[in-house]
Amino acid sequence: MTDTTPDLDILDHQTVYRGYFQIDRYRLRHRKFDGGWTDPMVREVFERGHAVGVLLYDPDRDAVVLIDQFRIGAAAAGRPAWLIEVVAGIIDPGESDEDVARRETLEEAGCVVTDLVRACDFLVSPGGTSESITLFCGRVASDGAGGIHGLAHEHEDIRVRVMPVDEALALLDANAIDNATTIIALAWLARHRESLRRQWLGA
Repeated sequence: MTDTTPDLDILDHQTVYRGYFQIDRYRLRHRKFDGGWTDPMVREVFERGHAVGVLLYDPDRDAVVLIDQFRIGAAAAGRPAWLIEVVAGIIDPGESDEDVARRETLEEAGCVVTDLVRACDFLVSPGGTSESITLFCGRVASDGAGGIHGLAHEHEDIRVRVMPVDEALALLDANAIDNATTIIALAWLARHRESLRRQWLGA
């Protein structure tokens, strides 16, 4: 992060941990709403890169393709460690958002995206991480989708599930989906489902 605003003063910045992820420590002060400045403070930022998420939607069958995947953060929070999610992945250097969406869809779900609609961009948890997610809705054919996918060298063990949109939205309403990206993606689909079907099916 660079100091690009007159309302933020970065006094010191250093990387204090670099492993699978990275943690940076900042000493800073910022402008207050009354016009003054805060006292210097120290904040750590969890750096893991920026990501793309893709909600896979089959308008012909009005179904979504979701995945089940192990997440250590969920286990550490005392929750079930296998989550129902949308396809997602970190953006590698030189990749476009669309490249990531298509690559991760094939790797994690074994599906090919034929159309992409950009849904939204959001910060995951800006109080502690710089990570942002660009969320797409991708058109796929869900007939035949299923099985176990993922990259062995990344220790991925990903199960694909196909379900009607109404069933997925019922899970959302029942609080059975508890990760932000999937909640946002399904809420977006609930709002844009009919217009998306008109766009992709001409109906």
